[in-house]
This record gives sequence, C-alpha cells and structure tokens, in this order.
Amino acid sequence: MRRYLTALALGVMLAAPVVTIAQEHDRRYYDKERKDYHEWNEREDRAYRHWLEEQHRPYHRWARANERERREYWRWRHEHEDWH
Repeated sequence: MRRYLTALALGVMLAAPVVTIAQEHDRRYYDKERKDYHEWNEREDRAYRHWLEEQHRPYHRWARANERERREYWRWRHEHEDWH
C-alpha cells in the first residue's frame, strides 16, 4: 500500500508543471492600451519567445511577466501582427 501511495505522490508532483503550463495556453489576456483581448495559444507563445530573444531577455513564462513587460510585448505584437 505504501508503495502505491509513494508512486501516486511522485506522479502528481511530476504532472503539476504540465498542468500549470497547459493552463497558460488557450487563455485570453486584456491589452489595456489597445483595449482588446488576445488569445494565448501556441502561436502567441512562439511570438512571445521570439520577442524575449529580440529583447535579449531570459525566457520566463507569460504568467510571470510583470505589467511593464506585458505592455511592451503587446505594443510589439501589434506592430508585428503577421509574425508567426
């Protein structure tokens, strides 16, 4: 019985980051400057990663980006709508 509980606990711990990352996708975020919503999906995540590289910033999840970074990203994103 103890072996099963240990395996279950280990499985939950390993799955937790996947669930967190999955929840970030397919969400909508509000752009205060343009007063519009943006759907966060794989395409948006690729654009965000590209923007971070362009800005010479280390990668961090969108959910951890501060308000200033989000404003800068949405500004860039509106200027590069065809980026994919």
